[in-house]
Amino acid sequence: MAEKSLAGQVALITGAAKRIGRSIALRLAAEGADIIISYDSSRAEAEALVEELKSTGRRALAVQADVSYRADVQKLFTAVENEFGRLDILVNNAAIFFAAKFEELTEEQWDHIMNVNLKSQFLCAQSAAPIMKRQGRGRIINLSSLGGLLPWPGYTHYCVSKAGSIMLTRCLARALGPEILVNSIAPGTIQFPGETPDEDYIRRVPLHRTGTGEDIAEAVAYLTKADFVTGQILVVDGGRSLV
Repeated sequence: MAEKSLAGQVALITGAAKRIGRSIALRLAAEGADIIISYDSSRAEAEALVEELKSTGRRALAVQADVSYRADVQKLFTAVENEFGRLDILVNNAAIFFAAKFEELTEEQWDHIMNVNLKSQFLCAQSAAPIMKRQGRGRIINLSSLGGLLPWPGYTHYCVSKAGSIMLTRCLARALGPEILVNSIAPGTIQFPGETPDEDYIRRVPLHRTGTGEDIAEAVAYLTKADFVTGQILVVDGGRSLV
């Protein structure tokens, strides 16, 4: 597929102050997009990233929002419309991850992970859709997980939330087409500098390494420009799902 520039487009990445979200923001900015970062508590990191993006010539904005609450999502999308007047790309990246034995999993923990990992994607997609429909085009990319496809012991709550993200992606692709293309990326283990290498993962996967934020950002960049792909789950795991 011929390379297409994202110049003139606007991308919103939730949970973008750190880690995978930060990598995605940097990559889409490098492709020419202006960037909105939503963050919950990582204000310093979000503001530093905005300055870094602006130094490259891109427009950038950071908005504090807990995207598991409709009021905060409405505030976020009002800021997007007021500042940029359009939205071409939504990357639903915000998520939490923690272990809990099923027998000890509390109702509060269950609700919290469902709200952050799944409800937020529904709320943001619902707010993005009218803007994108008005433009006649748009891309929504939901970050799911290999855990949404494979059951992980000790992570029932997380796996269910990510399986829900995968089904939400497929439902939205049907509901919002043809103007809006909706896809999901399911990362395997992604690690960042300074973290202890996951040696078991590295040993088992065919590519013999864990993934990087840039690996996921590359997949996102592809889906922002693909014109004949919707409702798909792109697994980016170094081959972990094969073994």
